[in-house]
Amino acid sequence: MQTSETLAIANPFALMLNPAEVFQAIERSDRLERLQRRVCRPLDKPLIAHVPADFSDYDHAIDAEPETDE
Repeated sequence: MQTSETLAIANPFALMLNPAEVFQAIERSDRLERLQRRVCRPLDKPLIAHVPADFSDYDHAIDAEPETDE
């Protein structure tokens, strides 16, 4: 004969309806307690381009170019 707890564990949708029971089952689980725990961090860091703050040389070069109407 199946108990209501066995039926709830067999049906994942029933587990979503009672999260407190899920957390209690997790705390009582011997299999989860034996798992090795480790923290994984991503190896890739986002690359942020370093742009020089002084654009005055660029501005002067653009201003020095002759204007054309093409």
